[in-house]
This record gives sequence, C-alpha cells and structure tokens, in this order.
Amino acid sequence: MKVLANDGISQSGINTLENSGFEVITTTVAQEQLINFINENNITALLVRSATKVRKDIIDACPELKLIGRGGVGMDNIDVEYAKQKGIHVINTPAASSHSVAELVFAHLLGLSRFLHNANRDMPLEGDSRFKALKKSYAKGIELKGKTIGIIGFGKIGQAAAKVAIGLGMTVVAYDPLIESANLELRFFDGQKLKFKITTISKEAVLKQSDFITLHVPSQNDYVIGTAEFQHMKDGVIIANAARGGVIDEVALIDAIESGKVARAALDVFEKEPTPEVQLLMNPALSLTPHTGAATNEAQDRIGVELAEQIINLLS
Repeated sequence: MKVLANDGISQSGINTLENSGFEVITTTVAQEQLINFINENNITALLVRSATKVRKDIIDACPELKLIGRGGVGMDNIDVEYAKQKGIHVINTPAASSHSVAELVFAHLLGLSRFLHNANRDMPLEGDSRFKALKKSYAKGIELKGKTIGIIGFGKIGQAAAKVAIGLGMTVVAYDPLIESANLELRFFDGQKLKFKITTISKEAVLKQSDFITLHVPSQNDYVIGTAEFQHMKDGVIIANAARGGVIDEVALIDAIESGKVARAALDVFEKEPTPEVQLLMNPALSLTPHTGAATNEAQDRIGVELAEQIINLLS
C-alpha cells in the first residue's frame, strides 16, 4: 500500500512504514493537483500537516483513500466528520508535539520578559554606538519565577506548558470547559518525580489573576480573547498564542498593547497565515515566529513514528 506524506514525514516514520511493507511517497503535490496524483498513484493513506487541506472534494474524488493522517494536533484543515462518514480513518498525533510547543511558548515568554526580541534587533545595528543607551532601555526586565501564569486550554499541550511553568517556579491557574482537573507528574534527571494536581477555574478568574497568559485551544468560531477579555486582565500582562490563528482578536490585541493593558505578546500563529498583517510584523511589543511550535527534530520524529504505528495498526 502507498502512503503520500504530502507535507513531509520524518525518516524514522518512513523507516517504520517501509519495514511493514508500505511504500512512502514524500513528493509535495500542489493542492489543485492532489486529486489526480492520489488516483493515478493508487494512494491508500494521505498524511498532511497544516499546509495541505483535505476537504470534501478530495474525499469524494478519491475512492481508494482509506486513511487521512494529520501530523500534529489541530485538524481544522481536514473535513474530519465527513471523511469518517465515508468510512475513512482519520488520525492525528495529539501528544507528540506537546512539549515542543510548550518550550517555544516559554522561549517567547522568557525573551519578552527580558526584551530579547528587541535587543537582538538593536544590538547588531547600534550595539557599538549606543551600548549604554540600549542597556538602559532594556534594564527593566522581569522574572517568571514567583509569577502567575494562566493557561487557557488545559489539554495535553496546556498541561505540558504547566509542567514547564512549575519547573520555573510559577503559580499555575488554568481554564478549560471540558477538564475539571489534571494530575501532572514532573520527572527529573536523577529519577525523582513530583506530582501536582491542577483544578481548573473560570476563564474570568484566570484572566484576572495572571501575570502571563498562554493559549492552547483548538480553532474556534469566535475569539477566545477579545476586547471584553482584555478588560479583565491585569495591566502589563504578557500573552502568548501558539495555538491557532483567530483565537485572539489581533486588532483588539494591538489596542490593548497601545493602552498598556498588554505589555508585550508572542504570536506563533496568525489570523491571516501565511501573510500576517503588517502592523503585527512591525510592532516592537511583539515576539513573532512563523508557526514553528512543533518544529523540533524530536517532535517530528515522535510524530512520524506515531503516525506510522497508527497506519500499520489500522491498515495492515
């Protein structure tokens, strides 16, 4: 059977599939050519990430397709329920990239707390001529230790973020309408383990208590954070969104930054990917990355192997 990994797959995933007799094709096929390619090459399983969309047209036009796999968590680029109604398996890898996303969030939060996103721009340009002035400009950093982080969305990625926060000495508060509590286990290099129970609270309570806020929710029909939510937050809060574009109202975010309600913010995802608004790209209060939350070698290895194992279990 043939597997088309249209948005790529790790070598470990390829090896796992090939060792079980699958043929893996890693050609990147343009969206408009995908139906013809799948049919002409007798593709049984289609693997995607966020770039390729698998809508009803592909599902209807490719009768030999037995499985659609998403390397990652969110499946808003796949018509999941329609595919299932057609008897197609739909799989993803909800746990494989959790820690990678959490680490990226804290890379942003630590950087924003010490103005690294700006200092890294200014030092190459003015470090030799305005060193003392730059030092004064960036002398009012803050520490994460002892602060409260609010986590909105407390699934696997939210819980991974909580573990990092606890390791940094932060207080964790969380909101999730589907999760009442979660038991977290932190494992350390010497074999020790510590367990923590986090009981979720209301979104409003999270917004009011938090010095830092990070979102880990799926794609929504409405904004999770908009003008009303910003009004509940502490003045000078720092926010990160590495979940999905469109869960934060970006216009309201800029307004909140300009008013001082939000001190700084990090965005890994955008409402208008892959062409984010210029006012976001040019705003000095924002730390930005191009949707790279799961883009670590380790996560991609885990994703590839997990996808491969699910395919083998379902199709062999």
